[in-house]
Amino acid sequence: MANLVDATSLQQFEELLKNNSKSLTVVHFHAPWAPQCSQMNGVMAELAKEHKHTMFVKLEAEAVPEVSEKYEITSVPTFLFFKIDRLDGAHAPELTNKVQQLGSSWGGAARAGDIPKEDLNERLKRLINAAPCMLFMKGSPQEPRCGFSRQTVQILKDHNVQYSSFDILSDEEVRQGIKTYSNWPTYPQVYVNGELIGGLDIVKELVESGEFENTFPKSVSLENRCSSVFILLTRVFVNTQAAKCGFSRQILEMINKSTRTVRKGLKTYSNWPTYPQLYVKGELIGGLDIVKVKCIKSSSNYL
Repeated sequence: MANLVDATSLQQFEELLKNNSKSLTVVHFHAPWAPQCSQMNGVMAELAKEHKHTMFVKLEAEAVPEVSEKYEITSVPTFLFFKIDRLDGAHAPELTNKVQQLGSSWGGAARAGDIPKEDLNERLKRLINAAPCMLFMKGSPQEPRCGFSRQTVQILKDHNVQYSSFDILSDEEVRQGIKTYSNWPTYPQVYVNGELIGGLDIVKELVESGEFENTFPKSVSLENRCSSVFILLTRVFVNTQAAKCGFSRQILEMINKSTRTVRKGLKTYSNWPTYPQLYVKGELIGGLDIVKVKCIKSSSNYL
């Protein structure tokens, strides 16, 4: 598609912006190792079919560091709407909303006869399946615009549910259409894996019955993430010269600096001059020789 391109250099990127200065340009800063970026690339491709007068640009953040640094890109996926707005994270409904709203304000909405209008049911199906858990509400999680939506958001937050949302007040066609599509006349509406769960009353019932935990996808808490990580302190240094972008190089230099500090300090702290060092429940066991001795003694107990 002519309005969906990859930018692989600073020069190409600047030329794209210059040539499309009179229309909306949406830039997706992505990385090949991030699965959510692949998902959002698919969303971009669908939007490009619908919005022929909007330019969609994919740019690998680490491959073109000059652009990423200039626009302070610190995570992927990130979307820039030149030069109007920004969206951080993989939020397909929000991306769709912003493209529709900003494209119209630039005069870039598809004109009648340009392309066939997407079937409403297909669009609703795409929105419902945009995330493992979708909340169709009035307003946004940050600013709910009705009491029922506010209560639903609070329940999802209290139970650490990972979800995306769609503001039905921003699109009258979706607001009316989804009532018929799912045969559910009120809002909010909650979907899990494309299936309607129900509204606030149903969500409360699931909480009371104890079924809630097994129904909704969970966000991984910071505590759980940290508890699953084991750090092995050893004599390993990372080769900063092997880094292929500025961001990676800076991180590796920070790791090396931290490793050197820990390496020196741990010797003094534990009064043990060599590595490796093995700890169990915070207590120093020793190095390789000590571990070998303990293994021999342990084996002898079985003879």
